[in-house]
Amino acid sequence: MRFRPLLALALALCLTLVTACSGGAKAVDRANLTYDDIHNTGLANDCPTLPDSARGSIALDASAKYQLREICLHPAEVYVKGEPANKRVEAQFQPTKILTRFTTSLDQVYGDLAVAGNGVSFKEQGGIDFQLVTVLLPGGEEVPFVFSSKELDATADGAAISTSTDLNGTYRVPSYRTSNFLDPKARALTTGVEYAQGLVALGGQDDELANENVKRYIDGTGEMNLSITKVDAATGEFAGVFTAVQPSDTDMGGHEPLDVKITGQLYGRLEKA
Repeated sequence: MRFRPLLALALALCLTLVTACSGGAKAVDRANLTYDDIHNTGLANDCPTLPDSARGSIALDASAKYQLREICLHPAEVYVKGEPANKRVEAQFQPTKILTRFTTSLDQVYGDLAVAGNGVSFKEQGGIDFQLVTVLLPGGEEVPFVFSSKELDATADGAAISTSTDLNGTYRVPSYRTSNFLDPKARALTTGVEYAQGLVALGGQDDELANENVKRYIDGTGEMNLSITKVDAATGEFAGVFTAVQPSDTDMGGHEPLDVKITGQLYGRLEKA
C-alpha cells in the first residue's frame, strides 16, 4: 500500500510525457494523406507552407506567359470596424472570434500573371474563391460576410517573384444572400414578396422601411495585399501573408455594411502557361 502514491506519480509522469510528445503543431503534407486522414480534422482548411530557408527569387521573362496557381488564403484573424460607444471617437477595428469552422479558406485559386513594364500584374480567373464566414464581436453581435478573391486585379513592382513582392489590388465581394433567399417574413428578391407587414403609417421612416422590405442584390469591392515572404525557385512555390479589407453582409440592402479586415497565411505556385 505504501508504494501506491509513488506508482500513481510515476503513471502521471508517463501520461504527461506521452501527451507532450503527441501534441503540438505538426508539419503535415496533405498530398500524402487519404480522405479519412483529413475528414473532420480541419487540415483541409490549412494552407501548405514553406520552410524559413526558402529565400529565393524567380525572374520573369516579359515574352513568356505565366499563371499563379494553387493559391490558398487562410484567415487567421478578422477585425470589424463597429460603431463606437462615444460618437466623438473615431470607429476602430475590433478583434473578433471566427465562428465558422473548417471552411474559411480560399483554395486552388488561379489566374494569369504578366510582366507589365517595371512590374507584374495578376488577374484572378477562378478556383474556390469565396467562403461564407461569420465572426463574433466582443459585445455579442454576429457579423456575416463573404470572404472573396473574385476578379482580383493586383499589381506589384519588379519583374520577379521574390521575398519583397507585394501584390496590391481590388476584388469583387458577392452578396451574402442570393436572389431566392427568404427572410423570416418571406421577403426575397425574385419571389415578389415585399412589405410583408402590409400598409403601415410610415411616420417619416419610408426610406429605412423600403430598404428593409425591397431586397436588392448588392456586390461590394474589397482591397487585398499579398505579401510574399518565402520563395522556392526550384518548385515555383511561394508563401507569405495577406491582408484584405472589404464590406460585410448588408442583408440585401437592409442595412449599411461594416468594414471587415482579414489577415492570414498565403501560399501559391508560379507556373508557365
